[in-house]
Amino acid sequence: MVTMQDVARAAGVSPMTVSNVVNARPHVKPETKKRVLAAINELGYRVNAAGRSLRTGRTGTIGFAVPEVDNQYFAHLIGCVVDEAAQQGMRVAIEQTDAMRETEIEVVSTSRNRLYDGLLLSTAGLTDADTALLQVDYPIVLLGESLFDAPLDHIVMPNFDGAREATEHLIAQGSRRIAYLRRPDTELDPRREGYLEAIARVGLEPILIEVEGLDIASGARAVGAALSQGLVVDAIAAFTDNLAIGAVRGAADAGLRVPDDLRVTGFDNVPLAALSVPSLTTIAPDHSTTAHTAVTFLLERMAGSTVPPRTFTIPHTLIVRESSTR
Repeated sequence: MVTMQDVARAAGVSPMTVSNVVNARPHVKPETKKRVLAAINELGYRVNAAGRSLRTGRTGTIGFAVPEVDNQYFAHLIGCVVDEAAQQGMRVAIEQTDAMRETEIEVVSTSRNRLYDGLLLSTAGLTDADTALLQVDYPIVLLGESLFDAPLDHIVMPNFDGAREATEHLIAQGSRRIAYLRRPDTELDPRREGYLEAIARVGLEPILIEVEGLDIASGARAVGAALSQGLVVDAIAAFTDNLAIGAVRGAADAGLRVPDDLRVTGFDNVPLAALSVPSLTTIAPDHSTTAHTAVTFLLERMAGSTVPPRTFTIPHTLIVRESSTR
């Protein structure tokens, strides 16, 4: 059986340095860490997770709870978080909440039993009334929508500013009948508020299109039905890229072409946005910065940081593609 001492000899370092690497402790030089990891891989060394947990109270695993694992946005973000955590010597266990309050509460209450050292929670169902439920004996970092206040670190989507910028882009392109393809599950929608502010600034009429779900097919059905029933619009700002891609399909079903007859923007910059026909103009949150900041905040809390709760708004970029320019 390969021991930590064997790894230390192979890497030319002390056993303490090997311990620092496998336990993701800071202050190990990158070149030293690289040698140790190479020796671990070459020798096939395996950490005794049960023993380490008994000694340190840590398992080396963090949880990441998201509404939908097969959603393009969350699938991409999961990959970024897993990569970032791996660079810190941590593993990630993925939980799916289906954007349901009850499931989010269950994840919070059972994470310690599942031996997570900390939890990243992309919440969609919790409200101010649930804040007390987040006071647990392990670190939690919230991601996503800033719909309620909690005394926790929070990585916030640029919902209001991003949606306003996308709508302002449509206005700058000459659109004057701009509809918002809205989320169906809540009245608390900062992206809608960003859209409303942008059109109010230039005196335009708000137009809201309701959808049944957040998938591509829901966007296609809603837009196709609205246009077929006589709704006159020259642009659509959609809540997500999935809805925006669906809007392109719905427009085609109603006999309209994007962008010739109808401009469309999305939000999230999922991988399909660049590959759709036409390619989709969208708001692109910085996924790498999101993952890095979330994991860093969580590891700092796991190490005992007592700084006041921090709010970090994710940087974003408007990526202009074919769907909004003629």
